[in-house]
Amino acid sequence: MTAHDREFDIVVWGATGFTGRLVAEYLLGRYGAEGELRWALGGRSRSKLEAVQRDLGDAAADLPLLVGDGDDEAFLAELAQRTAVVCTTVGPYARYGSKLVAACAGHGAHYCDLTGEVQWVRRMIEAHEKQAGATGARIVPSCGFDSIPSDLGVFFVQREMQARHGVACARVKFRVAGFAGGFSGGTVASLLNVLAEAASDPAVRRILADPYALNPEGERHGPDGADRMTPAYDPDFQAWTGPFVMAAINHKVVRRTNALLGYAYGRDFRYDEATLTGSGPLGAAKAAALSAGLAGATAAGVVGPLRRALGRFLPAPGEGPSPEAREAGYFDIRLFGQHPDDPAKNLFARVTGDRDPGYGSTAKMLGEAAVCLAKDDLSVGGGFWTPATALGAPLLARLQANAGLTFRVEDGPGQTSAA
Repeated sequence: MTAHDREFDIVVWGATGFTGRLVAEYLLGRYGAEGELRWALGGRSRSKLEAVQRDLGDAAADLPLLVGDGDDEAFLAELAQRTAVVCTTVGPYARYGSKLVAACAGHGAHYCDLTGEVQWVRRMIEAHEKQAGATGARIVPSCGFDSIPSDLGVFFVQREMQARHGVACARVKFRVAGFAGGFSGGTVASLLNVLAEAASDPAVRRILADPYALNPEGERHGPDGADRMTPAYDPDFQAWTGPFVMAAINHKVVRRTNALLGYAYGRDFRYDEATLTGSGPLGAAKAAALSAGLAGATAAGVVGPLRRALGRFLPAPGEGPSPEAREAGYFDIRLFGQHPDDPAKNLFARVTGDRDPGYGSTAKMLGEAAVCLAKDDLSVGGGFWTPATALGAPLLARLQANAGLTFRVEDGPGQTSAA
């Protein structure tokens, strides 16, 4: 039985959590409960799943409910055999996701999640890639704000450079120009779990420090060094920059994409992310403050008591903003693609989202990634992929048509017309 012959196209696993509910709400609003998309809600509590179903309204009354324990290997095997795609929001994934990945890899079910846990993704690749390849399971981690805007943003810029000038960008810069809305409680929990693992395990620290940690074995090298954590002036954007908190995962995903594409971006391709803080002395001061704040939070995160104290001031899993706050949110990303030979042919691009990055927009990105896995004719077989390598152009089209994202070439600082 292939994945496309199964009872369901998608099971939203963790539908009782805050982000899981948003994914379910999005799929219901976009695709309905009785249309061509056959999908179900999954979780460990029937009463909580029924409450989500009621909250979603009459249109969700006939959505199937799959109840089971995420630690029960027999249940997970059955789940993976019943659905083409498991779309999971249950994190931290290093705690709650490993058996689910194993079940999907073992039974040929496609998989997508929201993880930013590099060390866990590396472990899952090493443990299950060969089996996923044999069963045809496409395993695609990091399908939310980390790392779709980064991975598909670079994919978009590289495609535009190839279409316009017949070459790949030698370098792409990703710069956060602005956003409203915070990161999800699940993301916070995952980050704190990563820091906890790093504090106790030198091997995890080495993975986190390696800029090419997610590349295939034997390909973990390249021109990029450690992530920049200090202020810097960016002449291409004519502004100061500070570090971006999600860069540590996004960098590695984009570099893995390049390797999986056979180095379509070039073996000397360089990539980095940062936050734009403005020009002049005020921009420099903001960049310094951002750098110091992130360094302090990271230092606190590796000390057990301080990490637990930090967690009390951040959103907890299951918590999130009101619908009004989510709808008022947005993100605005600027990209710079460097032509390898001719600065006059450099490209500037922009990626935007119409909801807050941590919840509203992330839920739509993950939902569309799941639908893309279930319904679109994809060029890759089983294995562990990135969003760009597995979903690429079909997901880019879906996100712009359905999910409130835009990807476009624009004038950059000092330009008068698009390259």
